[in-house]
Amino acid sequence: MLLRDESGATAIEYGLIAALIAVAVIGGVTALGKNANTTFTKV
Repeated sequence: MLLRDESGATAIEYGLIAALIAVAVIGGVTALGKNANTTFTKV
């Protein structure tokens, strides 16, 4: 019976995927923000 109930595992997998996407977005925004900051300080 335990092997057939996969709803908990699916929720954990979706949570991990969402966390990875969030880390990627935060990293991208941080890198983009630093580039924009240096560009605007040169102007």
